[in-house]
Amino acid sequence: MLDFTEYTKIFIALLAIVNPIGAIPIVIALTADASEEEFKRTTKTTVISVLVILVTALLTGEFLLGFFGISISSFRVAGGILLLLMAISMLHARHSAITFSKEEADHDRSDSRESVAVVPISMPLLAGPGAISTVILYTQKSHAPLHYLFMGLDILLLVLTLWLAFLSIPWISKHTSQTGINIFSRVMGLILAAIAIEFIANGIKGLFPTLA
Repeated sequence: MLDFTEYTKIFIALLAIVNPIGAIPIVIALTADASEEEFKRTTKTTVISVLVILVTALLTGEFLLGFFGISISSFRVAGGILLLLMAISMLHARHSAITFSKEEADHDRSDSRESVAVVPISMPLLAGPGAISTVILYTQKSHAPLHYLFMGLDILLLVLTLWLAFLSIPWISKHTSQTGINIFSRVMGLILAAIAIEFIANGIKGLFPTLA
């Protein structure tokens, strides 16, 4: 099991990747013509979907790595590069195509509101490859039952934060400018870039022990 500061770091990393505030403009756009009841149903479905996706990654991530024969060091490097690309996009205050594409945005035009809550809002906009990779990477640091418990609590706290962000969307859409949202995205992008570099460095050390 890791110390408390590590679990705080995990939560901050997940918060930076999921970036609930940065996702708000897209959520607003995808639910622009929804009634109040439809909006509440969409946000509820989204929150539950994100929770299920990340908990699934927590419980089955190690099995998937073993099944495909992928070493944790290789996964650290790949995950770090992915996070770094996302961070660079956030530093430019735009959403990376890694997490959200125009085609996925257009999904709303042909499917039901509940479907939109799962794709593209939950996956890949929020619980995308970056968040899933982060959960799997940090899960590998310990196999103690308490470690899984605290990882689960981090995910739960993240989902609660996401839910609160969704509850504030009506107010934010009226009182916050796009500039303010962009500033928040840049700050979170800088934090995410530092975490990504740490992932890559640790992965390279694992692949090439002589460099340690």
